[in-house]
Amino acid sequence: MTPRGSTVRRQAGVAQGVTVMFAAFLPILAIVGLAPAVPNIIAAFADVPGAATLVPLAVTAPGLMIALFSPLMGWLADRYGRRKLLLAATIVYGVFGLVPFFVGSIEALIGSRLLLGICEAAILTVTNTLIADYFTHDQRRGWLTFQGVIGPIFGTGTVFLAGFMAAQSWQLPFAIYAVAFPISLLMLFFLYEPDVAGEVAAAAAPASAFPWGRLAICCGFTLFAAALYYVYIVQVGRAFTEVGVVDAGQIGMLISIASIGVVIGAVLFQWISSRLASDNQLLVFLGLLGIGLIGIGLSDGAQMMTRFAFVQQLGAGILIPALALWTMAQLRPEHRGRGMGIWSGCFFLGQFVSPLIMTAAESTSGSIRGAFVILGAVSVAGALSTRLMAKTIR
Repeated sequence: MTPRGSTVRRQAGVAQGVTVMFAAFLPILAIVGLAPAVPNIIAAFADVPGAATLVPLAVTAPGLMIALFSPLMGWLADRYGRRKLLLAATIVYGVFGLVPFFVGSIEALIGSRLLLGICEAAILTVTNTLIADYFTHDQRRGWLTFQGVIGPIFGTGTVFLAGFMAAQSWQLPFAIYAVAFPISLLMLFFLYEPDVAGEVAAAAAPASAFPWGRLAICCGFTLFAAALYYVYIVQVGRAFTEVGVVDAGQIGMLISIASIGVVIGAVLFQWISSRLASDNQLLVFLGLLGIGLIGIGLSDGAQMMTRFAFVQQLGAGILIPALALWTMAQLRPEHRGRGMGIWSGCFFLGQFVSPLIMTAAESTSGSIRGAFVILGAVSVAGALSTRLMAKTIR
C-alpha cells in the first residue's frame, strides 16, 4: 500500500525512451540532411550575389539559433511544461523544414532555416530535460549510451539518402524534414508530462535557488569541450590535404573509418560512467580528444592520421553523454528545463567559437596540422584540470 500523503511517480519505459531518442535526432538531421546537397544548392542560386557564402551560412544557421534560444526554451519548459512545448516545436519544425521544398528562393531558404533553429532549440532542450525527468541516474546512462550509438548510424543513413535525393533535385532533400510529423504522433501517444511538483515534494527538501554557480562551471566546461569537439568535425578534411590526400572521396572514406570510434566511444561510456566519477569521465574524453588531435597534427601520412583520428573519435563518443549526465546531476527537477537549456546553448555556442580558435591556432603555428597540435595540447591541459574543477563544484 502507498503511505498516505505520498505520490506514485509514473514510470517511463522503452516507448518513452525510444520516442525521446527519435525526437533528439531532429536537430542533428538539420545539418547532416543537407550536407551532401550544399554544392547543388549553391549552383541553384549561382545568380545570387554571395551565394557561396549565404548557402553554407543558411545550412549552419540553426546552430546559432540553438545557442541563442535554448535558455529561453528551458525557461518555457519549466514554466509551462515539457510535453506541449516539445509537441508544438516538432510540428512547427516539420513545417519550416519543408518550406524550401515548396518555395525555391534564397529568402525562403534563409528565413526557414532560422525559424527551424528556434524549433530545434526547444526540441534539444526538452529531450535532454525529459531524459532527466523520466529516468533515474543509472537509466540515464543507458539511454545516453543508446543515443550515442544510434546517432552516428542514423546520421550516416541520412547522409546517404540525402545524397541520393540531392542528385535528383536540390530541393528534394528538404522532404526529409517531413519525418517530424510521424515523430510528433509518437509523442502524442507515448509521452506524458512529468510530475515535477510531485517529484519535488517527494524529495522532502526545501526549495532551492537556481544553482547558478554549479551550472556556470558545467556550462563553461561544456563550451570549452564543444569548441574542441568541433575542431575535428570542421577541419580534419583540411588536415588530410596537408599529407597529400586531395581526392574528396578518399578523404570521406578515411573519415568514415575513423568515425567508427564514435560508436565504440559511446558504448564505452556505459562502462566508464558506471565505474568512474564525473571528473574522471571528463579527464578520459578530453585526454583521448587531445591525444587524437596532437597525433593528427604530428602525422606525416594518411594512415597514421586515420589512426589518431580514430582515437579522437573515441573521445568524441564519450564527450556528449558525459557532459549531459554530469550537468543533469547538478539540477533539481524544478530547474532542469532552464539548466539543460543553458547547457544546450553553451554546447552549440562552442560550434560557433570553434572556427575562431582554430584560426588563432593556425595563425600561431602556420599550418593546419600545427593548429591541431596546439589545440590538442589545450585539450590535454583541460583534462588535467578536471580534478580541481570537480573539487570546486562539490
